[in-house]
Amino acid sequence: MLTLDLAFFALAIPATIFAGISKGGFGSGAAFAAGSILALAVDPGVALGVMLPLLMLMDVAGLKAYWRKWDWGEVRLIIYAGLPGVALGAALYQVANADVFRFLIGGISLAFVAYQILLRGGYIPKPKRPMGPKAAMVTGVTAGFTSFVSHAGGPPVAVYLLSRGLDKLTYQSGTVLIFWAINVMKFVPYSFLGIFTWQTLLADLLLAPFAVLGTWLGVRAHHMISERAFFGVTYVLLTLTGSKLIFDALT
Repeated sequence: MLTLDLAFFALAIPATIFAGISKGGFGSGAAFAAGSILALAVDPGVALGVMLPLLMLMDVAGLKAYWRKWDWGEVRLIIYAGLPGVALGAALYQVANADVFRFLIGGISLAFVAYQILLRGGYIPKPKRPMGPKAAMVTGVTAGFTSFVSHAGGPPVAVYLLSRGLDKLTYQSGTVLIFWAINVMKFVPYSFLGIFTWQTLLADLLLAPFAVLGTWLGVRAHHMISERAFFGVTYVLLTLTGSKLIFDALT
């Protein structure tokens, strides 16, 4: 049950703006932090249901800014392979309880932070050669699954696209297209699984202006704020929320 009170909006408004900034200007990789933050206050399924329409709205807003600036040859296999990944996520949702999803969301959050720290510290070597079609298919399945269970498809997509040596604009445009497509795929099973309710839809209506505002800010921040500063804040948020979600799931 979702209660649209002051405590909910105190978390939901900044989380929505933050997700919009990420999707609009920084490759979508950190947008799932919004779902992790909301899952601290509401059932994980409710958090997923609130965030998906908002993420789809951000996708539409971002598509206009980056329209046809992507490289279709680089993203098409990921999009095609996203469908079976979404199907796997839907199958898990039907048999798992809320604590499983709290643990998954928390674990993915901490894994994202750990990967980025190890990569930036040179402990994980960057790919020396561009990844090929098989890697693109694995990326798509992984992104579809993690996106379904926690809106966290960004990291595997980032790893693949960065290995391809794309310029900043083509990379950003590609992530916008990929997650627009995957989020559309998720909408139908979310509907059938009862993840959307009248309360989540009302919350989306009230939060929609903040989603658009965040995306608008992200498009502009793309050229003004360093990725290092933005993701530094992201890592702190994900570490705190991920740890709390895992603790709640286990206790």
